[in-house]
Amino acid sequence: MSLAGKCAVITGAGRGIGAAVAGSLAAQGARVLLAARSLGQVEAVARALSEQGLEAHAVACDVTLEASVSGLADRAEAALGRVDILVNNAGTASSAPIESTTLDEWNRILAVNATGPFLCTRAFIGKMATRGFGRVVNVASVTSRVGSRYIAAYTASKHAVLGFTRVAAAEYAQAGITVNAVCPGYVDTEMTTESVERVMQRTGLDRERALSAILQTVNQKRLISVDEVAFVVTSLCAEHAGGINGQAIVIDGGGLLA
Repeated sequence: MSLAGKCAVITGAGRGIGAAVAGSLAAQGARVLLAARSLGQVEAVARALSEQGLEAHAVACDVTLEASVSGLADRAEAALGRVDILVNNAGTASSAPIESTTLDEWNRILAVNATGPFLCTRAFIGKMATRGFGRVVNVASVTSRVGSRYIAAYTASKHAVLGFTRVAAAEYAQAGITVNAVCPGYVDTEMTTESVERVMQRTGLDRERALSAILQTVNQKRLISVDEVAFVVTSLCAEHAGGINGQAIVIDGGGLLA
C-alpha cells in the first residue's frame, strides 16, 4: 500500500479523522499538505509529522470560500508540485429539531459539508485528469445512507456529499481517477464529544448514557477510532484501488448491514 512519491492534500486536518489520515498517508510515503481554518492546529500536526522524518506542510483554508480554496490549490502546487490525492474531510455538525433549525444554521452546515468538497474537488481534479491519475476520498457519514432524528441539516449535507461522489466518479472514471466516500458512524473525536455534551445538557443524562443514546440512533455498539477510518481512506488511495470507484464504504462496526 506504499504511496511513495504521491502528493496529498487533506482538509480538516488539524484534529480527529483529518489528522489521523494525514499521518497514515505520510507514513505510507506520501508528501502531505494539511489544511484547516485554524492554522495553529495544522501547523502542530505538520510539525509532529516532520519530527518523524515525514514531509508535511500546513496552510489555512476555509473550504466554504472559493477564493480560499483557490489559494489552497496554489499553495499545494508550490509546496508539492502536484496533487495526486485529495481527502475532503473538513466538516461540522449540529443538532436540533427541524422546527428549531434556523436557515443560517442550515446554510452553514451545507456550506462546510457539501459545498466544501465540491469546491476542493473542482480545484484539483482537472489536473489529476491531465496526468491520468487521481484519488479523491470524501469523508461522508453513515447518515449519508440513513436518516436520524434532530440532525436534518447534517444528514442532508452528507447525503449531498454521497450524491456528489457518485457523479464525480462517473465523470472522471475514464481519466484514471477514482472518487469514493467513506461513511463512518460515530467516531472517537472532539466532534462526537461535543455531540455527547449537547445531549447531556438537553436531557440531564450522564456522559455514559448520553453516548449510549447517540450510538443507539445508528445501531452502533462502540465508537470507531480515527485510525480505523484512516486505514480505509489510505487503502482507497493506493495504486491497486483503481477498481473501487463511486462507492460509499460504511465504517461503523456492523451497525448498518447494507
